Amino acid sequence: MAFQILLNVFIAVIWMLINSSVSATSFIVGYIIGLLLIVLFRRFFKQRLYIGRLWSATKLFLIFLKELTLSNISVLMVVLKPDLENIQPMIFALPTELEHDWEITLLSSLITLTPGTVVLYVSDDQSTLYIHAIDVDDVDEAIHSIKNTFEKAILEVSRS
Repeated sequence: MAFQILLNVFIAVIWMLINSSVSATSFIVGYIIGLLLIVLFRRFFKQRLYIGRLWSATKLFLIFLKELTLSNISVLMVVLKPDLENIQPMIFALPTELEHDWEITLLSSLITLTPGTVVLYVSDDQSTLYIHAIDVDDVDEAIHSIKNTFEKAILEVSRS
């Protein structure tokens, strides 16, 4: 991936030198031309194109913003209308497919940063996260939600 980015920047610099124009516009045009060349010759690269990983990381960030907003609203509703009889705090185990330390740390951080949830413990074999949630109606639904949002997006960024 780093090679592709450096190659793209190198093509942009060469484009600037060919045009005898050292400006941001010339660099951007050269960068776009370099990106098109990299896409055109993608079969010569062993790894996935960096633009795909960049797109996956952007999707992960947007998913996090959506979940952050929804969690803030739900926690705000609990705070503004405290009906303690209907609140169901729960600790549940989330089995994960993530293998690398940074993936598990990222998932734990994203879960903890959304209001109303906290990762309490990661198992020694790093296959299970123990999560406390302030209000859970269905544990299976909560697990399914986390696996289909954060975990799926992290896998897209790191593996495919």
